[in-house]
Amino acid sequence: MAPGPVKVYIIYYSLHGHVETMARQVQLGANSVPGVEATLWQIPETLNNTILQKMKAPPKPDDVPVIQTQQLLEADGFLFGFPSRFGVMAAQCKAFFDATTELWASQSLAGKPAGIFWSTGFHGGGQELTAWTAITQLAHHGMLFVPLGYTFGSGMFEMEEVKGGSSYGAGTFAADGSRQPTELELQQAFHQGKYVAEITRKLRS
Repeated sequence: MAPGPVKVYIIYYSLHGHVETMARQVQLGANSVPGVEATLWQIPETLNNTILQKMKAPPKPDDVPVIQTQQLLEADGFLFGFPSRFGVMAAQCKAFFDATTELWASQSLAGKPAGIFWSTGFHGGGQELTAWTAITQLAHHGMLFVPLGYTFGSGMFEMEEVKGGSSYGAGTFAADGSRQPTELELQQAFHQGKYVAEITRKLRS
């Protein structure tokens, strides 16, 4: 294994806090893997303060720095988190990927593993479509998409309660914004962070 910790970047955008809550569990899971250093990063906001106030968006956390595209080069692996907008990733996330043209041209991120997680309003709000369309961003960069599969075990087959996520990654439902990630959804996020971190460590060894 190369010297120094294996760096896993958890990069997310969260408007009302649901994805942020998931991201913090993903980080805990990744950091539970020996030799891994997982850090949280926010995707830059594109909405102005007036619009954010009208949307009743809470303040951004001050303990999570905003990432710049060139900083992606520093990481060994990634987990990208985002809310769904009309069945696809939020525009802020697409704008961030659009700004990585220089990295795409040099294929600087090719071969690096990446997982995804998300939040949607309800069952038909893009729990799988959001994942499918996000994979295209990874593919063009040559990154290695790491699906969750059914590695979460019996939690994947839960039928007694509402649970987001799928074989593509961890997920949560926000409903009208009032619903928060459940304990089971958070456990799945923790598991995904650990799972992707373990694979990242293997690939760097």
